[in-house]
Amino acid sequence: MSALPSLSFDLPSLARAYADGCWPERVVAEAFSRIRAKGDNPIWITLASEHRALERARALATDARARALPLFCVPFAVKDNIDVAGMTTTAACPAFAYEAQRTSPAVERLLAAGAILIGKTNLDQFATGLVGTRSPYGAVRNAFRPEYISGGSSSGSALAVAIGQVSFAIGTDTAGSGRVPAGLNNIVGLKPTRGRLSAAGVVPACRSLDCLSVLALTCDDAMQVVESAQEHDRSDPYSRPAEDLALPERMRLGVPRASEFCGDPVSARLFAKALERAQALGFEVAELDFSMFHEAGALLYEGPWIAERHAAVGDFLAAHANAVLPVTRDIILQATKFSAADLFRAQYRLAELKCAARAVFEGVDALMVPTAPTVYTRAEVEKEPLRRNTELGRYTNFVNLLDLAAIAVPESIRPDGLPFGVTFIAPAWTDAALARLGARWHAHSGMKLGATGARIPEYDPSRRQPKTQVQLAVVGAHLSGMPLNHELTGRRARLLRATRTAPDYRLYALAGTAPSKPGLMRAEGGRAIEVEVWELDERDFGALAAGIPAPLGIGTVTLEDGSEVKGFLCEGYATRDAVDISSFGGWRAYVGSLQAESEFSGSESP
Repeated sequence: MSALPSLSFDLPSLARAYADGCWPERVVAEAFSRIRAKGDNPIWITLASEHRALERARALATDARARALPLFCVPFAVKDNIDVAGMTTTAACPAFAYEAQRTSPAVERLLAAGAILIGKTNLDQFATGLVGTRSPYGAVRNAFRPEYISGGSSSGSALAVAIGQVSFAIGTDTAGSGRVPAGLNNIVGLKPTRGRLSAAGVVPACRSLDCLSVLALTCDDAMQVVESAQEHDRSDPYSRPAEDLALPERMRLGVPRASEFCGDPVSARLFAKALERAQALGFEVAELDFSMFHEAGALLYEGPWIAERHAAVGDFLAAHANAVLPVTRDIILQATKFSAADLFRAQYRLAELKCAARAVFEGVDALMVPTAPTVYTRAEVEKEPLRRNTELGRYTNFVNLLDLAAIAVPESIRPDGLPFGVTFIAPAWTDAALARLGARWHAHSGMKLGATGARIPEYDPSRRQPKTQVQLAVVGAHLSGMPLNHELTGRRARLLRATRTAPDYRLYALAGTAPSKPGLMRAEGGRAIEVEVWELDERDFGALAAGIPAPLGIGTVTLEDGSEVKGFLCEGYATRDAVDISSFGGWRAYVGSLQAESEFSGSESP
């Protein structure tokens, strides 16, 4: 297979290549070729089987339906503290490693959206660090100058994207682990609202604050990945149904009144120029006292939240102390100096700081800060690992504690050849609005994509405009785990909740349908029937509705709380030869009874 060395892996470029006849196998082969070419940089811990990745590309390419998937044959990477079935999860600690039995739900959704997994990437051990040097697999080197740090903890994920080995990578971001490496390597780091992406199947750092993040070449790409991966996952108690809050087009940006750059005059000068550009683009800039944000951030490592890291891996550390890097071990063991009373006092103070943050956002629409105040050489970090790490988190540590969303965006290249980036921060559920802001900013920066030399795709302000969403109640074969559920997940629908209809519906097992389907009808003497409510884009809803065969159709269904949504209903004539199964209360219970009956009959057979 011929190589494609000049092909940018950003999503629009890949889509154009596929539309022009590029075979997906060639893209997968090129991804592995690029990895082999940079094998001296310890970006990867475990690669997927190249043979199986090529087979998957062939299978997707020959499936006409797959070409409509949002991430059709897009190569991606996963940070190695996230489970992928059949692959080892190490969290950058070989003694901790285990073979995952199931795939993280977020990664499962990306695979269902057509993406192709290339492998698992290096990280700061147990996702504890913002430097990218705390790994027994080696310190990941900066994409622009190898003597400098890559940033962490999602170091390998950032580098795989920055040098064009994959289109996007999934990292984690508890304290800035997705944003700092993005800023130091000239790519985008989107830290969505906590709970938007399921954190099930992730080795926890601080479980109540952990957040999956997306590292990508552009803001549009990052948000498209988030939309493909998001779901309200009941296996993750911190998962939340996603919302989308708007931000005004002409924003008021809050910026630090006295920005701190750790004595780096270059970063200070570049941030001042970024503020000038913000005003030139029509934004109002308002200086703020950031002391309350810094106080909140200090709680993460200097307060009792460090005990969450001990709760996650403390037992392993006690049994295998010598298997953990000394700097990582020392950080986690700080947890022992805090009491339960200390935690409650810190929680009370954090509640006060959240109130103060809400007041700040009454006066500004978003914050604009340096992604990192400076950048260090690997030697500088090795000399003072704790101090340098703390300094890098100056503008990142507070975000999850205060329940905010953030996106790190490239801004400029320093005279020494290293990237400088800015981060936009806003209240929870403004992820999509921040991505649109970031896309506009990135386009006007004139920057190249990562370290690839590729140009930013032409800015299209309509590409990520908010989409009208439709809520749809499903009652049968489209339920989670049922044969037609892929018609929803393949259209990026997301499950909002499981509930029931109002108590005046009847459910019928329809005759002659394949796969077997029920019919729902409103009728006197009915009962409440179990349903799932899914949400999907209006356009995808229309495409789904257009393919529904008779006697089914879409109507309005009343739920038990009195709200109304669109839902699958049945025409009356089809119930004449159907079996009334309303007494089961739902399709799952009915199907389960058939399976139980079949198993019982089988056990009685001679």
